[in-house]
Amino acid sequence: MPDTMELQKVKKFILGKLKKELPQNLTYHNTRHIKDVFKAARMLAKIEQVKGEDLILLLTAVLFHDSGFLWQPYEHEKVSCEIARKYLPVYGYNPGQIERICGMIMATKMPQTPHDLLEEIICDSDLDYLGRDDFFTIGLGLYYELSMYGLLSSRDEWNVLQIRFLEKHKYFTSSARQLRQPKKEEYIAILKERLNKDNLPS
Repeated sequence: MPDTMELQKVKKFILGKLKKELPQNLTYHNTRHIKDVFKAARMLAKIEQVKGEDLILLLTAVLFHDSGFLWQPYEHEKVSCEIARKYLPVYGYNPGQIERICGMIMATKMPQTPHDLLEEIICDSDLDYLGRDDFFTIGLGLYYELSMYGLLSSRDEWNVLQIRFLEKHKYFTSSARQLRQPKKEEYIAILKERLNKDNLPS
């Protein structure tokens, strides 16, 4: 067993496992989402000056945060922690490090509850797209996935859900607030306008 954390080997292992074993009908919680959150976490960590062991723990948490979908969609954060505890010791992670990783994973459970900077970064990275140019494209994937689970019945219902979610959501790090909040406010206005337009009598 290695003495130090082997992030690159972990990344190759878990992405390979997710690509092969995740249900193919997941249009949001898939490897594309994991890679997207990984990229966002790297960016926010750099701005927030997170380095060394903390950076490795953060990025590892990102790689595992939705791995619970391998088993089930509900309570998937808890399952993700079980998966992390099972595999990470093989790659040089000690029990204390794994528990910090699990703390970050659990912080992403809705409503998000971060308790420190690393947990704030993973939460902001997980929903980074809310204030980005690809918001509607990524959102469409989530719409299809929720519809598949029978949780949505119409586009109007989806727009109402998005407005409610965007208005309640807040970015925790100053970096994310600065980078993503303005665009997010724009999307709230666009969605409200779209909803009003769709509900006008013909």
